[in-house]
Amino acid sequence: METSPSTRPTVRYETVAVDGLDIFYRAAGDPAHPAILLLHGFPSSSHMFRDLLPLLADRYRVVAPDLPGFGFSSAPAREKFAYTFDHLAEVMRAFTEAVGLTRYALYVFDYGAPVGLRLALAHPERITALISQNGNAYEEGLSEGWNPIQRYWQEPTAQNRESLRVLLTPEATRDQYTYGVTDPALLAPEAPALDSALLARPGQDEVQLDLFGDYQRNVVLYSRFQEYFRTHRPPTLAVWGQHDPFFLPAGAHAYRRDNPAAEVHLLDTGHFALETHATEIGDLIHDFLARVL
Repeated sequence: METSPSTRPTVRYETVAVDGLDIFYRAAGDPAHPAILLLHGFPSSSHMFRDLLPLLADRYRVVAPDLPGFGFSSAPAREKFAYTFDHLAEVMRAFTEAVGLTRYALYVFDYGAPVGLRLALAHPERITALISQNGNAYEEGLSEGWNPIQRYWQEPTAQNRESLRVLLTPEATRDQYTYGVTDPALLAPEAPALDSALLARPGQDEVQLDLFGDYQRNVVLYSRFQEYFRTHRPPTLAVWGQHDPFFLPAGAHAYRRDNPAAEVHLLDTGHFALETHATEIGDLIHDFLARVL
């Protein structure tokens, strides 16, 4: 559902104190409307939702925070803050309570999936629906692009950790945006530029390497996530950039194994599907939520 510029809802940029951190977030829509929590991934921030928020805000309260260490949220030194997915989820749980999200649809992407699904495990009664945009919860969704990271899990040596630094370069970030995109002219250059600038902050390389290492705990939790899908059957929409070099379309189709009513849509684009298909994804979400909420 496209919104004309003259009637486009206002997006607010706010910060709230959570567990001693300043958590930045983007918000739009009437607080009385049903809520959607949108969780970004690596190496991005809530900036990735800049086009989607106005498309959803006419009917929903949409809230998109930056995870600790990402975007414009606090990025404490790793000596003072444990950069694990468990810890990120704890902060996000406290964030939802600080901004009054008691029930919400959950939009997860990339790192946002293991963070958000931890919230669902802890409080399934709060989740009204699940929207997974290249948010993986199945081993078959992991591509060979994960091989260097999996090698580090198996042998956490300094050499294997060092080999992952190539994934933090501006070239690697730009490749995440361009891979699988048929028309790169549709990509806004400021998105990878912002991600790269934030990755270049002092200490960020070690933070991200810590999270690469901790991602193995997410794979261990896949079976629990899948049990949640089977037991609670949240209305589920999997909308996937089918040329994602990290999360394969098989990860989208797998949602149907545990929740046969899950709806799956593959789009002709890459990892950051919102960069090229925000309107299409917004339309799919409107149609989906109108039927299931």
